[in-house]
Amino acid sequence: MNPKEKKQKRQRRHSRIRAKIKGTLDMPRLSVFKSSQHTYAQLVDDINGKILGSGSSLELKKARRLPARATKTQAASEVGKLIADKAGKKKIKKVVFDRSGFKYHGRVKALAEAARKAGLHF
Repeated sequence: MNPKEKKQKRQRRHSRIRAKIKGTLDMPRLSVFKSSQHTYAQLVDDINGKILGSGSSLELKKARRLPARATKTQAASEVGKLIADKAGKKKIKKVVFDRSGFKYHGRVKALAEAARKAGLHF
């Protein structure tokens, strides 16, 4: 399978997921995206079309909050903690998890479990 087909399949899965879930101000959508090097997460209010908070492994790397030899899975875990902290500051406790068409394992699972441990419920 070439990369273009792989991306199209993920986008199809993502559109099926997005048809079923919506984020609100009380319970925003926690959207996860992973590129080849970094992991990104956003808290999205779909009703008003606003991003309530975001975090990424790139942001953590620039702020030097990641260990020098951190794996991508460890970085995703740190992103989960970061996004949970940002949600806590905005008094958000519940979210709807959006894996964006990615399988729930590896970096996506690490981010979700770290966010749960840090206090988010989904």
